[in-house]
Amino acid sequence: MRVRSHGDINQGLKYFLSGVIETSKKGVQTLDSIMQLKKTIEKQMDALGKRSVDAWLVVDHLYGKSIVSAKELVELTGKSPQTVYNLLADLERLQIIKEITGAQRYKLYMFQSYINYFK
Repeated sequence: MRVRSHGDINQGLKYFLSGVIETSKKGVQTLDSIMQLKKTIEKQMDALGKRSVDAWLVVDHLYGKSIVSAKELVELTGKSPQTVYNLLADLERLQIIKEITGAQRYKLYMFQSYINYFK
């Protein structure tokens, strides 16, 4: 307001730059939290043994698309639907993903802990 009424451009720049600084700080905090989440998931994946390779493929995909279907993951992994459902059950048990439809068929799974960082 002071920029318009008194031509105080310095005050306007200070206001703008403080917004940029706060947004940058929040971005750094979010990135740090995501990196911590990744470390936590790495530890959890050790429990999956040889399934961890497919699990990592799924989790890496979830960082780009946080809500997925089993059909989508069958295409992604090249595994059978039963293998994918078993993998999804493992990821749910580890609380990495959460089923969100409550349906018997055409279920969707969400990477809730990741999505929470963007609320």
